[in-house]
Amino acid sequence: MGKLLLVPTPLGNLGDITYRALESLKSADIILAEDTRTTSKLLAHYGISGAKLKSFHLHNEHKVLQHALELVRNHEHVCLVSDAGTPGISDPGFLLVRACRENNLEVECLPGATALIPALVISGFPTDRFVFEGFLPHKKGRQTRILSIKNETRTVIFYESPHRLLKTLEQCAEFLGPQRQAAVARELTKLYEECVTGTIEELITHFKAKPPKGEIVLLIQANDKKEKDTSS
Repeated sequence: MGKLLLVPTPLGNLGDITYRALESLKSADIILAEDTRTTSKLLAHYGISGAKLKSFHLHNEHKVLQHALELVRNHEHVCLVSDAGTPGISDPGFLLVRACRENNLEVECLPGATALIPALVISGFPTDRFVFEGFLPHKKGRQTRILSIKNETRTVIFYESPHRLLKTLEQCAEFLGPQRQAAVARELTKLYEECVTGTIEELITHFKAKPPKGEIVLLIQANDKKEKDTSS
């Protein structure tokens, strides 16, 4: 019986990959990749060859799940990678991990890159308690999701795309209040990395003047206002 190994890959800076991740990729029989072109460039950069690359992404995950499961069952060493960061965190991987567990196949995940932790740490918001919400729904359910964090007492973390950031900030201003503190961390580990903090209203003004680019993590500060006790 084989083993599925989830291997985090760099967010942008190729120097952030671990020795153990490189050794795992070198010894892999099969590498399941979100985008085989992106993974091919990573492997070429480190001079890794020999493993067969197979496509495993959001749009074919259900279709190829059984085949991927058989690959794990019949090979000693199968790696799963996403384009950047840790597989399964707002990336394909959950369905395959669950299927492996249900079929008593071993699963291991290496520690490594993920965008939400560096963004949280550099934001200056409390790090002792936080909640990760992934990506907001594109259409249906956005308002409900945002309203659900209005009274959240932990730091809230979202992933967002640059072309939807302003819309999200404007909706946050409407439903959470324009003076709620927030932070936008973008292009983490890359040349133009930045973290902009301020009220939601200030962030809207900033990104209207400077349209955002790159991968984005949006953080909303906890609601620390104590509700007045009206009970008698």
